[in-house]
Amino acid sequence: MLKFTGYEKGINLGGWFSQCCHTTEHYDTFITEADFERLSGWEIDHVRIPIDYDLLENADGTPTDYGMQYIQTAVDWCGKYHLNMVLDLHKTAGYSFDVGEAESGFFFDTALQERFYQLWERLAKAFGQYEDRVAFELLNEVTDRSYCNTWNSVADICIQRIRKFAPNTKILVGGYWNNSVLAVPDLLMPYDENIVYNFHCYEPLIFTHQGAGWVENMPSDFRTEFPKPTAFYQKLSDDLKLYHANLLYLSSPTARGADFFRQMFAKAVRIAEERNVPLYCGEYGVISLADPESTIEWHKAIHEAFEDYGIGRAVWSYKEMDFGLVDADRADSFAAVSVLL
Repeated sequence: MLKFTGYEKGINLGGWFSQCCHTTEHYDTFITEADFERLSGWEIDHVRIPIDYDLLENADGTPTDYGMQYIQTAVDWCGKYHLNMVLDLHKTAGYSFDVGEAESGFFFDTALQERFYQLWERLAKAFGQYEDRVAFELLNEVTDRSYCNTWNSVADICIQRIRKFAPNTKILVGGYWNNSVLAVPDLLMPYDENIVYNFHCYEPLIFTHQGAGWVENMPSDFRTEFPKPTAFYQKLSDDLKLYHANLLYLSSPTARGADFFRQMFAKAVRIAEERNVPLYCGEYGVISLADPESTIEWHKAIHEAFEDYGIGRAVWSYKEMDFGLVDADRADSFAAVSVLL
């Protein structure tokens, strides 16, 4: 399988320009140059930076200039500290994976789709010149499977419009069910040789999101450990009727540890090999509520599968966002952050 060279080991800077309070005070203080300098010593090759359209547009769709400058600053810091960047559009007008953001209509409204295309044209004009170290991720975590055909069409049109200004930039495309690895076979054949298939992995969800208040049917005091056999997590997931529990069926009932992930990724890897396209995991991680020993074991297991298949990845997330690797409640337990990367 092709490797996503330069994007083999990275970290998300979630909460900076996305899922945040959209104020200049927040942008100026949440992540600074000192963080990029720190990250440059972590033996990673890239950062993934989620952005919301709010950074770049007013509510009526008119563009703002200050948001582009913030992205330019991030690009410059990446250059200074020898890091590549995935620029991820986490939310567009009319669509967010997070229902709490009350965005709707994107998959049914051609005007909102046109706004999406024009936003990416602006980004391509500004940052296509950095094709050697900046990649574009079209949209974060399409949810419903019913959006599949529409999303494939929208993504294809968007890529064509980006290519007018950024002919060689790597473009990441993910599928439904929140970038599920199950959706990879339903992605379109790659538009050109610079397309990357993207998925996210938070499986078993009942472990990585234990106690998460935003997960439907998840008790706030629920806790479990890793590794256990697939059947163990499946029963817990079925009992709680957890969203995405179906992904567990991709691994055999007795699979555990790295084998759990090897089996889960196998079909997507085969598709990527057949289509000669790199495969990339743009998000994976464990909530800070999990016990440290299990968290480290989970990361070791998924990393072994990534390495076996040659899958590039970016862990979620650098700080805060309920998954922060450098948060105070994790500092003592995670003496070596590199273990989790």
